[in-house]
Amino acid sequence: MIRKATNLDIDTILDITNACALFMIKNGIYQWNASYPNRKVFEKDVSRGELYVLENHDDIVGCIVISTYMDEEYHAVKWLTESNNSFYIHRLAILPKHQGKGFAQQLMSFAEKLAIENSYNSIRLDTFSQNIRNQKFYELRGYKKLGEIFFLKQSKYPFYCYELVV
Repeated sequence: MIRKATNLDIDTILDITNACALFMIKNGIYQWNASYPNRKVFEKDVSRGELYVLENHDDIVGCIVISTYMDEEYHAVKWLTESNNSFYIHRLAILPKHQGKGFAQQLMSFAEKLAIENSYNSIRLDTFSQNIRNQKFYELRGYKKLGEIFFLKQSKYPFYCYELVV
């Protein structure tokens, strides 16, 4: 089941994202660190009503942010659609022991269906340039790589921006 997250879910979400960060670091991917993602970011996501969790047998196994807010870094990207009617995906995470079971697919399908039902033009996101697995995941879903941006507090490496026209 996918539902909107509450502040009571944030500790579990932080456990998931911390586990994901450690898993990525173990595999040489330095995408997330001690400063990101953090409690403050997730509290803001909850207050905006943009953070969702995926439950499996009453346990939260993943999360996703589905936002209408365009980060400043995204303004430099040449998007396929106008920038006034898009969803932005952030902080997609699945507890490592549950990865490879289709849970990320469920969260992305949920976001894509929500975009279509609400007449959005597209879904935009970024993924770390060193995370080949994520790049393939989005490309197999039909997302087009359009450019790169930098989040210097996270990494010296770029993040690739993707868009799916819905």
